[in-house]
Amino acid sequence: MSGRSAECRVVWQDDPDIRAIYDELDASGFNVRVPGKGRSVWLTLGYILADHETESCAIALHDCDIVNYSRELLARLVYPIVHPALNFEFSKGYYARATDRLYGRVTRIFYTPLLRSLTKILGNRPFLDFLDSFRYALSGEFACIGELARSIRISPTWGLEVSMLSEVYQQANVNRVCQVEILDTYEHKHRELSKEDPSTGLSRMAEDIAQALFRVLSQDGYVMSDSFFRTILSTYIQESRKAIEKYNGLASINGLAYDRNGEVSASEVFVESIKRAQEEFARDPIGIPLMSAWVRVRAAIPDLQDRLFSIVENGNR
Repeated sequence: MSGRSAECRVVWQDDPDIRAIYDELDASGFNVRVPGKGRSVWLTLGYILADHETESCAIALHDCDIVNYSRELLARLVYPIVHPALNFEFSKGYYARATDRLYGRVTRIFYTPLLRSLTKILGNRPFLDFLDSFRYALSGEFACIGELARSIRISPTWGLEVSMLSEVYQQANVNRVCQVEILDTYEHKHRELSKEDPSTGLSRMAEDIAQALFRVLSQDGYVMSDSFFRTILSTYIQESRKAIEKYNGLASINGLAYDRNGEVSASEVFVESIKRAQEEFARDPIGIPLMSAWVRVRAAIPDLQDRLFSIVENGNR
């Protein structure tokens, strides 16, 4: 990492020319009408991949609200991909979510207990083991080779990380997937639980994650009946309470502040998130489709990426 500054490009989602790109994609049958982080990531990948030199380069993504950001984060994230003596296709970042207290509630008392519940019901399955192997599966930081980025589909919702890991599992050699500690501790903007408004905050995030998880499992042939979902709810409640007991002990041993009652309340909110995800899945098993891989977009509209590249390079208005 030298002291030289790097060129920067902004892919402004509300630029009139970018919106025209979305209109063209929509008219061609591509799912681009759901705004959010996933769609922004997807379009930016399209811009990056328009430059054919990126085929052999590392492409990295990290959140932009990191309070204690360091250039070392990016270096660590891409290191397994770019080091000439290594041969990794995908690198996932992880870090401790703690200061004077524990953060990362969605991972700690929702995502991981839900995965453990699925494993209890379905047994040890390679895909579930893969998802559970990541120390921070919901982190927004990853790096991959251009060839992989060109072939993966992602969700436009908060299910982005789950859908991406599902695609990586399908498209990459799992022996060429790694995870790397990119920061000792990680501090960023914290989202509200939004108990009173399930359409926002962590409540909505958990619902989107559960929907994405149910759908990728369904695509792998898992049968999800009403009795299956009833069992999921009861098993999740037990697993989340076990997690709360574990983290209560962890906080006590390390002198961290821990709101045990607040964690229980969050778990109860996440139960409702699972219920809503189940209802939506029962109503529409397909739901919001994953955004198409860019290799398919190029096949359908060969010059679109070149035009997107030109728009960004010339500067969004």
